[in-house]
Amino acid sequence: MNFQLELPVDPSPITKHVSALRLQQPIGDIYLAAIDHELLQQITYFDVRRVLRDQRDVEAYLGIQRPVSESRVRDLEKYVNFVDATFPTAVILAIDDSECVTYDDSKHELTLSNVRRGNEKPDIAISNLCRVIDGQHRIAGLEKFAGEKFEVMVALFVGIDISDQAYIFATVNLEQTKVRKSLAFDLFELARTRSPYKTCHNIAVGLDKIKESPFFERIKRLGTATSTREHETITQSTFVDGLVRYISPEPKVDRDLLLRGQKLPLANSETLRRFCFRNLFIEEQDVAIGRIVQNYFEGVKLTWPGAWDDFHEGAVLNKTNGFRALMSILGRVYTSIAAPGQMVSASKFAEVFERTKLEEKDFNTLKYVPGTGGEAKLRNDLLTQIYGPNKGI
Repeated sequence: MNFQLELPVDPSPITKHVSALRLQQPIGDIYLAAIDHELLQQITYFDVRRVLRDQRDVEAYLGIQRPVSESRVRDLEKYVNFVDATFPTAVILAIDDSECVTYDDSKHELTLSNVRRGNEKPDIAISNLCRVIDGQHRIAGLEKFAGEKFEVMVALFVGIDISDQAYIFATVNLEQTKVRKSLAFDLFELARTRSPYKTCHNIAVGLDKIKESPFFERIKRLGTATSTREHETITQSTFVDGLVRYISPEPKVDRDLLLRGQKLPLANSETLRRFCFRNLFIEEQDVAIGRIVQNYFEGVKLTWPGAWDDFHEGAVLNKTNGFRALMSILGRVYTSIAAPGQMVSASKFAEVFERTKLEEKDFNTLKYVPGTGGEAKLRNDLLTQIYGPNKGI
């Protein structure tokens, strides 16, 4: 079975020399090399573009569909130009035609060519030389790299058949364990530079530790419950995701600018309509952001104390769906009673929630079913009952 689509043969011979180490493993030889991003683009050009539209060869063999995400590529196009951008793990490539590759053990050098050994004229297109087994998003993202040099670690297999390539693909993509998002956010505590995510992490940790906080010992710091606590109802990642939306339109871009020592410009009134805490963040008033969030949920607790402290199965208000619904309207509620940056008391927030007809008995999974549907219904009920059918917009 031949999965490789052929491109027109190059008009002239092309030869590239790459320093590499040869490793011997049960599956066969693997060549580890550092390849400049421009050369990587050149030898994988065809696959990078085709996978944005079609199913890749290895995936067709496996009978699965895992297309490249264009949004992921766009994110990486920005990321590669951050001051601390790095791809510390190897891109995995396969060269089907071993006659186009030679390795010099004495020089530790791979020679890649569009001419098969013994021939004089090109046999294939150089851009049809390598198939991407893993790393297609990174390679595509590097197309927009604007710096001088970005070398990528590459693991190169030569002359292995499509079934072995499929096995490698499955091993890399289907058996790896992902890091929990809450753990990743927790690591921001170690960062030396300010960033929107670090600020949100610090606020989550603070509200989890303060006894007067409505979130006291309720946040799962690493995404899993702590054995010594009884009532951890939301994960740290849920909290951070809910709050960062009011601080930054592009948290990673903000982090990069701050790492470069640049000062973020204050937001104008139009931007503050969506990102009401942005100027507080820029002015390093993280404590004020935390206090407003604390007062907001204290207002929720004052309005529905029984529901907020209900930890039985089927309760909603203090769990993920309730939290997400409440966070999704925080900006709307806050800016309806104060200018962005102003402090608002818990009692003022409570006055807003008291406009609703919702009673404590309503916050259950029968009325607001688990999942996004229940979350959306609770959000809409709150907005409609507070601001009327047009939701105050």
